[in-house]
Amino acid sequence: MKRLVFCVTNDLNYDQRMQRCCSALQEAGYDVLLVGRKRKQSPALSSQSFRQHRLNCWFETGKLFYLEYNIRLFLYLLFVKSDALVAIDLDTIFPVYVVSRWRNKVRVYDAHELFCEMKEIVDRPAIYRVWKKLEQWMLPRFPLGYTVNQPIAEWFKQAYKVDYAVIRNVPKPYPYEMHERQPFILYQGAVNEGRCFETIIPAMKFIQVPLIVCGDGNFMEQAKALVKEHQLDEKVIFKGMLAPQVLKEYTLKAAVGLNIIDSKGLNNYWSLSNRFFDYIQAGLPQVTVNYPAYRQLLETYPVGLGITDPTSTEISIAVNKLLNDKALYTSAEQACKIAREELNWEKEAKILVNYYQTKVFCRN
Repeated sequence: MKRLVFCVTNDLNYDQRMQRCCSALQEAGYDVLLVGRKRKQSPALSSQSFRQHRLNCWFETGKLFYLEYNIRLFLYLLFVKSDALVAIDLDTIFPVYVVSRWRNKVRVYDAHELFCEMKEIVDRPAIYRVWKKLEQWMLPRFPLGYTVNQPIAEWFKQAYKVDYAVIRNVPKPYPYEMHERQPFILYQGAVNEGRCFETIIPAMKFIQVPLIVCGDGNFMEQAKALVKEHQLDEKVIFKGMLAPQVLKEYTLKAAVGLNIIDSKGLNNYWSLSNRFFDYIQAGLPQVTVNYPAYRQLLETYPVGLGITDPTSTEISIAVNKLLNDKALYTSAEQACKIAREELNWEKEAKILVNYYQTKVFCRN
């Protein structure tokens, strides 16, 4: 049985993509281990079909965290049994590369995003230069890999001459039934820079129902400050990080989903967020951005309204239109029912397993 070791820097309980990937490969006959971090407030690990291990770190954020985590990950990978090591994004790539060379193991790169092109990195020139040099050094040395959509795969091919597969980050199918919608708007996912909370929160002054935010991130303190500044304590409710099953309950009950990000980083402009597909699986009409990858899907599956310029005015107009136009809302719900049959993990899991069988281990 081939042993696969996947490496991430986050808390394993909340990483639904890695839970799906590792479960699919475990079910396909691989021995899978997912390695992540343990934070001070981390709950006990949830039960999974694959093995899990969390590394304890003294530092929680910043440069010292990345340095410490990479050292701890390097030392752990030196001795753990494996046939292939998989780096999830750029922040685990260096120890995976070094250990794979030293121990003669197969190495794979799983790119969830264009890491260097995230707004929180692009806006910090010194930080950007460090990560970019690492990317330029490492990516050509990872000929095996996959990413979340075709535009990002093409970007990697043009930049580094690597031919990465596409495995979309879509959820497992929800058991479909019409849930009674409750009068609130939902944002789920990272509360980070580039997620447009500077415009989402002021937009709530012109929307009658409240916004529930499920997630955490590097913009949380600023977001809470904006709520107080605009006197919206009763209209914007922060729930923090939620277990996947609890989050799903909110998604099934919400009236409208929000998927708003700015276009200042190439990662945002070309990416497809997890929540876009989660809303579809829940049959939830959404207000989303109209960037190329989203526009292509909206033309096929009109699951909500797309906006090109995510200002407070455009956000409030689109949300109110979905809430008040019953015909439009019903049409978006029906589009979700169609889209969910195509855009789900049952289809993508087969692509993932086939990739490991035919590319990583060259098995027929």
